[in-house]
Amino acid sequence: MLVYTLLILFAGGLQALAARVQVTWDVGYLNISRDGLSTWQAIGANGKLPIPPIYVTQGDVLELTAINHLDKPVTLHTHGLFQRNSTYYDGAGMVTECAIPPGSQFTYIIETRDQSGTYWIHSHYGMEGIDGLRAALVIRDQDPQLLDEYDEDVLLTLEDWAQAPLNSMVDMLKITPLVNLIPNHPSVLINGINANISQPIRFTPGRRYRLRVVSMSFTYWFKVRLPGHTMQVIEADGISSHPSAADGLDLGPGQRYSAIITAHESLEYNYALNVTFYSDFIPRIPGLTPRYHKVPIVYHDDAPVKTYPVIEDHEVKWADELAMEPRDEQVLLEPVDQHIVRNIKVLNKEMALPIHAFGDYAYDSVPVPPLLTALTTGNMALSPSVYAPQLNAIILKHNHIVELELCNPDSIIVHTYHSHGHAFQVVESGPVNKNSSIPVKRFKGRQPMRRDTITLAAGQYVRLRIKADNPGVWFQHCHQEQHNYSGLAFMFIEAPDIMQRTLHVPQEVVNFCRMLGHPTHGNSAGRIGSDMTGIKPPLKILGLTDSISGS
Repeated sequence: MLVYTLLILFAGGLQALAARVQVTWDVGYLNISRDGLSTWQAIGANGKLPIPPIYVTQGDVLELTAINHLDKPVTLHTHGLFQRNSTYYDGAGMVTECAIPPGSQFTYIIETRDQSGTYWIHSHYGMEGIDGLRAALVIRDQDPQLLDEYDEDVLLTLEDWAQAPLNSMVDMLKITPLVNLIPNHPSVLINGINANISQPIRFTPGRRYRLRVVSMSFTYWFKVRLPGHTMQVIEADGISSHPSAADGLDLGPGQRYSAIITAHESLEYNYALNVTFYSDFIPRIPGLTPRYHKVPIVYHDDAPVKTYPVIEDHEVKWADELAMEPRDEQVLLEPVDQHIVRNIKVLNKEMALPIHAFGDYAYDSVPVPPLLTALTTGNMALSPSVYAPQLNAIILKHNHIVELELCNPDSIIVHTYHSHGHAFQVVESGPVNKNSSIPVKRFKGRQPMRRDTITLAAGQYVRLRIKADNPGVWFQHCHQEQHNYSGLAFMFIEAPDIMQRTLHVPQEVVNFCRMLGHPTHGNSAGRIGSDMTGIKPPLKILGLTDSISGS
């Protein structure tokens, strides 16, 4: 359900018309077959899957109400939105809230004054997102110069769709040796339907189309190409960029791109948008991985489809954040106040789903959400001792420049890292092993591109920078759901002293914790100081040494 209420906003002395957009999701189960192969109990909204995309205009206020008809808690995370001054609306379960109990409802207030572009919304509690609770969010730009660069918007959502609820499969994978694994490959959904019957996109000669591509995937990668056409990439993860020519887009779970494609003047041919569904760390099985799908690009109903020779991936010029520059021309953040190194560590590598860590410990939730710990422990909130070790909590000082080096020493497994609360500058990538032949690549041009989700290639590191100017608790994690579930996460406790003066948590957040049996104040155990009595001991994983240097 959508309701629009007009608001009058004053910005820079100019009066602008904005809207309060009210959307309600009745979250519940439904038995459905989305791929024509299997029927199972998925999770949708208002009795539907796919959930329709939400469109707002920059400056609007989105009020998204979730009514929980499930038999378990639920949250909603707006992927890529900074939630400035409202970290409690971030939707990270047991991080910024406990969750919405069954039979309850909660309204997330999402301000869009400072952001525009392409995003998505999904549950951030358990496996509910991959089980269906996800939808695209488009925040239309107000920049007249950007709006003048294209004529029409086209949204392309890409999803992996499992053959059963992921929760049941993950529990099985934890106890299954890798050598005994029988792969259960998901299907592909394009714009919410079976990719084998993708609906056509119609092109009018000479018109300029902004193709917004959203990977609403939780496990696999997608590559998107339109042979015979050139893409001018103008956005990565909600950050507008100067146009950057590319032949294709390579998207990991959670990533988004926008590219302008100018239609040909001729009606002589139709074309095919190629979508490749793949994962580099899963053995190639013909017909399963990689998998190839086509979306018809129709200029004229009676025109033939123009074919092109097959080319290898290494011959394609893929969009590259290190070669892009942000439209706002934000310069490299410096000098660095704090340098953080986090290595991916793995335990039980012989199992189909090993345990992972971004730091010394596998991430696990604790009785008190760390946001409530940060707000209720006074000066102790600035000390790591009040946050349980399994949170991998890193305290950031207000307005400090932070450089984060994430290292993936595995020679096979690829990850995607997603940052809540920030879009990071992408500064550099290179080999973890300094003797490797993998080249070091640094950002080109004058300003590094920013985004909120990035691929951590096998055997490589990435170097990222942020300014800690958004007080809150911000989850940092792998966006492959099974890796996040198995511990590959840490968090920033950003300026807790500022949080205590400026944040006012809605009473419902506190009430929901009590309804679910969680303490609402004190350290991670709900106790005083560093006393963690009653918390499950953290699981330490050995590996490369992590570090934090600087103030």
